[in-house]
Amino acid sequence: MQVTFLGTGTSQGVPVIACNCEVCLSNDPRDKRLRSSVLIENGADIFVIDAGPDFRQQMLKHQVKRLDAIVLTHEHKDHTGGMDDVRAYNYLQKSPMPVYCEPRVFDSLKKEYHYVFDKIRYPGIPEFDIRLIDEKLFYVGKTPILPIRAYHHRLPVLGFRINKFAYITDANYISEQEMSKLENLDVLVINALRKEKHISHFTLSEALEVIQTLKPQKAYLTHISHLMGKYAEFSKELPENVFSAYDGLKLML
Repeated sequence: MQVTFLGTGTSQGVPVIACNCEVCLSNDPRDKRLRSSVLIENGADIFVIDAGPDFRQQMLKHQVKRLDAIVLTHEHKDHTGGMDDVRAYNYLQKSPMPVYCEPRVFDSLKKEYHYVFDKIRYPGIPEFDIRLIDEKLFYVGKTPILPIRAYHHRLPVLGFRINKFAYITDANYISEQEMSKLENLDVLVINALRKEKHISHFTLSEALEVIQTLKPQKAYLTHISHLMGKYAEFSKELPENVFSAYDGLKLML
C-alpha cells in the first residue's frame, strides 16, 4: 500500500492576507502546507480521505488520473470544500463518484451542494454516489477500512484504520475503547495543530501522548498550523520514531 500526503496543513491559525510570517516566507517546500488529505493506493484501489478546498490542485499536482472514491472524516469545509471538482472524474470515468460518509455529513453535503441533489439537474454538475457508513468495517473495492470514532471538541468525527495504518485528523479526544482499535500499528498519522492548547485539536504534546500510549512503529503528524513553526525547527523536538509529515511525502507499507 502507498500513502501520499496531499496536504498536511489547516485553515486553523493560518494567516490568509498579506502574511509575512517566517513560515510563509520559508524557502523549505515542507513548510508549504495545503489542507489535510491523503491518497491511498492499495492494489487496484485508489481513493482519498477528505477533499478540501485544495482538492483540484492536489489532484493535478500528483497527476491522479483515476479516483475510485472519497472517504470523509467529517463535514467541515476544509475537508469537503473541493467536492464540486469531482465533476472531472465523473466525465473521465463516466460514473458518479462514490462518497463514503456518515449520515450527518451527508446532510451537510446536501446543504452545501444542494444543486447536486436537486430533482431538476443542471447539465454538467458533479455526481455523487453517497454510501453511508457508521463505525462498522466497510470496503472501498477490496480495501477494508475500520472507522475510529474520535471527537473534534463536541463534534463526532471519524478516523480510519487500513490494515496496520491509521489516519486520525481534527480530533482532540479518543476514548479507551476506540484507542484499542489502534493497537499494533506500523504507522499512525495524527493531527497536531500547534504547541499551545486548542479547544478542538490535539496539541503537539497531546499528540505525542497518544503516540506514546499506542506505541506504533512510526508516527507522522499532520493538520499542522503555521503556529507550530518551521518544519526544520520543530522536527528536532520530536522523538526518534515520530516525524512531521509534509505535502508530497510518500509512505510504502
